Amino acid sequence: MTFIRSISGFRGTIGGPEEDNLTPPDVVRATQGYGSWILSALDAGAGRPKVVVGRDARPSGDMVQRLVTGTLMGMGIDVIDLGLSTTPTVEMAVIGEGADGGIILTASHNPVQWNALKLLDADGAFISAEAGAEVIRRSAQPHSFAPVEDLGTISAHSGWIDAHIQAILDLDLVDRDAVAKAGFKVAVDAVNSTGGIAVPKLLHALGVEEVVELYCEPHGRFPHNPEPRPEHLTALSGAVVQHGCHLGITVDPDVDRLAFVSEDGTMFGEEYTLVAVADYILQHTPGAVVSNLSSTRALRDVAASHGQSYTASAVGEVNVVKAMSETQAIIGGEGNGGVIYPTLHAGRDALVGIALFLSHLAHRGGAVSDMRKGYPHYEMVKAKIDLDPNWDVDRLLASFAQEVNHLKPSTIDGVKLDLPEGWVHLRKSNTEPIVRVYAEAASQEAAMDLVNTYRDKLLSCA
Repeated sequence: MTFIRSISGFRGTIGGPEEDNLTPPDVVRATQGYGSWILSALDAGAGRPKVVVGRDARPSGDMVQRLVTGTLMGMGIDVIDLGLSTTPTVEMAVIGEGADGGIILTASHNPVQWNALKLLDADGAFISAEAGAEVIRRSAQPHSFAPVEDLGTISAHSGWIDAHIQAILDLDLVDRDAVAKAGFKVAVDAVNSTGGIAVPKLLHALGVEEVVELYCEPHGRFPHNPEPRPEHLTALSGAVVQHGCHLGITVDPDVDRLAFVSEDGTMFGEEYTLVAVADYILQHTPGAVVSNLSSTRALRDVAASHGQSYTASAVGEVNVVKAMSETQAIIGGEGNGGVIYPTLHAGRDALVGIALFLSHLAHRGGAVSDMRKGYPHYEMVKAKIDLDPNWDVDRLLASFAQEVNHLKPSTIDGVKLDLPEGWVHLRKSNTEPIVRVYAEAASQEAAMDLVNTYRDKLLSCA
C-alpha cells in the first residue's frame, strides 16, 4: 500500500494504517495543509476564501469529499461543491467562480483502490512546486480552527459541466456545423467515471447523433485498468468495428487524458492525440508549441512543418503550463493524451481535445486511420522500474547522468538522452513509487533496445 506527497498533491491507496496509505486522518491533514496555505495568502479584510471541490466517480470519492469539505469549512473556508465532475471542469470553475483555489479528488489513471487530492491555485492551475512544498510542510503542523460564528459554508453548483461544454462550443476553431454535417458515429469508453457524464453530452452538443456508450455509468467500478493504453482498450476497439463507428474515444477517470481508436479498430496512439490537435490549431493559428520531455518527436516535426517553434519542458502539467506561458505557446500538452489549449484554459482537457479533433477530422475528411498515416511515424516503449526502498533515487539518477555524460544528457527532469536512433528518458514518477523508462525510435524493437540498454545502465549504478 502507498501514500505519496509530491508537487502533484497527496495520493495513496485507501485503507490500512495512517501515513502508509491515504486514510481519513491523512486526508484531513492534507486538507489542513492546503487550507492553511490558502488562508496565508489571503489579503487582510478580504473575507472568507472560497475553494472549489469536485471528484471523479471512484467509490472512495464520496468519503474523501466529505472529509475535505468538512475540514475546509472547519478552517473558515467556503466550499463550492461540484460533486461528480472532471479535472478540467474544476479548473474552469475556479476561474469562473472567482475562487481562491480548488481541490480535485481523483487518482487520475491509477486503479480503483487509489485516490488523491490534486491542488489548484486561484488561476485554476496546479500549484507550483514551491507552493506544493509549503502545503506539505503545513500539513505536518498543528492547526487552529475557526470558531462557530466563522465556520465556512458549502454550496452545490451542478451546472459547471454544461458551462464547460458551452465554452468549448464558443471557441472559434470548434466547428459544430462541420462536425454535425459529417455525421460521425462514435463509440465512447469512459471507464464508468465522470467522462460518462461529460463526453456523451459534449458529443451530442457537437451534433453527433450516434453515440455508442461503453462503461458510461459513473459508479466508479472500472471495467478495466483505467489508463488509456492499447492493452486496456480491446472492448472499445471491438465496439468501433462491430458498430461501424468512424472512431472510438476514451478518457481516463478524471477526463484530462484522451485517446482515439481508428475506424478499423487500431489505436490512433495516445501520443498522437496532441499531434493531431496541434496540426489543426497550427493550420489556423501560428504560434509556439510545447510538450514534455517524454512526448513524441512527431510534435516537434509537425510544429516545424508549420514553421513554428517547439519547446520541451519537464514532465508534469504545471511544468508544461509554465513553459507555455514563457513561450506564449498557442497549443501544448503531454504525450499521454493531455491537450492544453490556453485559449480556453491552462490545463489538460480531454473535452476540448475531442471537439478540436472532430473539427479537424470534419474539415479534413477521410478516415481516422488515414489521418494517422499522414503524421511522422515513431514507436514508443513505456517501461518502469519498481523502486527499492533502500535506493536514493536522486543520487542514482545523478550517478547515471555522470555515467552517460559523454552523450550530453538533459537533466531538466531525470535524465534524457537524444540519440541519432531515438531518445530515452529515465525519471522518478511523481505519482507512483517507480522510475519511468520511456524510449522512442523508428520501430518497437529499436525503442525496446534503448529501454533495455539504459535501464541496465541505470541499475548498474545502484
